[in-house]
Amino acid sequence: MMRKILAMTVALAALPVSTYAQSGRLSFDQAAYVSCREAQAMSPDARRQVAVFLAEHAARHRGVVLPTDDRGGQLAALVRGGCTLAPDAYLFTVIDRAIVAEQDKLPKR
Repeated sequence: MMRKILAMTVALAALPVSTYAQSGRLSFDQAAYVSCREAQAMSPDARRQVAVFLAEHAARHRGVVLPTDDRGGQLAALVRGGCTLAPDAYLFTVIDRAIVAEQDKLPKR
């Protein structure tokens, strides 16, 4: 019963962000506070859109470009692993830390 209530709460909390993500009107202030658990509750397209939005923001801040080759897949694997280890962490924090960990291997702006 408790698990069902938690799942419903997470789905309701993620609803506004996923709605904004699908409509393309997502602001950084809304996306920055999405936890990994909330992102997991989103549809795959909405989750991907939020993650790419946050990754592009973090990459700009760190002065790198997001790669489209295998290095991008390695970043995704780091984010997936970070969210698995800390599902209550903010998705932006996990993405930013993955970019920092791989920063020397990423192309500069």
